[in-house]
Amino acid sequence: MSIRVDSIVEYAASQRVSDIHLVYGLPPKGRIDGQLENLADTPLTDEDCEQVAKELAGDLYPAIKRSGEIDLAKTIAGERIRINLFRQQGHASAVLRILSNKIPKIADLGLPPAVAEFPSFNKGIVLVTGETGSGKSTTLAAILDQINHTRKDHIITLEDPIEYIYKPDLCTINQREIGKDTDSFADALRAVLREDPDIILIGELRDLVTIETALTAAETGHLVFATLHTNSAVDSINRIVGVFPEARQTQIRVELASTLRAILSQQLLVRAGGKGRAAACEVMVVTGAIRAQIREGKDAQMQSSLLSSAKEGSITMDNCLIDMVGKGIITPETALDNCADKEYIQRKMGFGGGFGSGSWR
Repeated sequence: MSIRVDSIVEYAASQRVSDIHLVYGLPPKGRIDGQLENLADTPLTDEDCEQVAKELAGDLYPAIKRSGEIDLAKTIAGERIRINLFRQQGHASAVLRILSNKIPKIADLGLPPAVAEFPSFNKGIVLVTGETGSGKSTTLAAILDQINHTRKDHIITLEDPIEYIYKPDLCTINQREIGKDTDSFADALRAVLREDPDIILIGELRDLVTIETALTAAETGHLVFATLHTNSAVDSINRIVGVFPEARQTQIRVELASTLRAILSQQLLVRAGGKGRAAACEVMVVTGAIRAQIREGKDAQMQSSLLSSAKEGSITMDNCLIDMVGKGIITPETALDNCADKEYIQRKMGFGGGFGSGSWR
């Protein structure tokens, strides 16, 4: 078959597809409400896949042969697309994430009320965590866009690749793409503190250098937003500390305790009825007690403090799931499949109310 990427993207967007998979020997597939479905009947040939790779990569096509994969972002058929091109068994493959054309408002995402306070923070670190496809980029875009419309600050983003494109309003915004505008996160971060930022978005805390620079930026009065691929607040703290040699971990805990403002961990779950997805979230708003526990490495106590600090805006993932079941947003089965403590969920099931009604692609 002769494949037109723009036609595939246009059709996929009309079917509420979140991700398009183009793989040799299989028909084009799309993820709808978390499940992969065929978007056409005819399997892709090797020629089809190479044509797609050349069209999407353009001048970067030779890089796929050298490195085996590349990340980039483009606008195709009027849709903003995040693209990963890679090779498997000698054939080119592509996964295309369809991003929203419009940056949503925080209130439209069904996030916990505490998240609405994030754009008002003046300094410190805010982490948004979760597995791939959990909506981290969308949440951060909504937060930064609110800052853009309410504050007169300088925002610098370091992204790989750039996903949402901001239209500067009250803020001055510089979006830097790794591999295009700068060689690496490390290089960009070394320069960022000389670029007079107020707010810094780091696409991912990948390594020691990135984390160290993020801590330094927060300590020197900047507001830093960053992502991690972790599933809970406590796991996120341990992941950051664990990147450093043991001899440095005590000092890193001290620095993290003094700069961390909040952690939002999220996952997207299929709604009851099977149509659409909703965000389930854990929020840790860092209190004085939690700061002391971060410094001292008292993980069990930290989890207890998260449970007992609801008035500050914190909520555990399991309590969020219970709220969502109570409102009929997700089924009890979905809650049990995605919780941390099945026995707790089973004991508490039936108690609900709260947030979680936002709409996601």
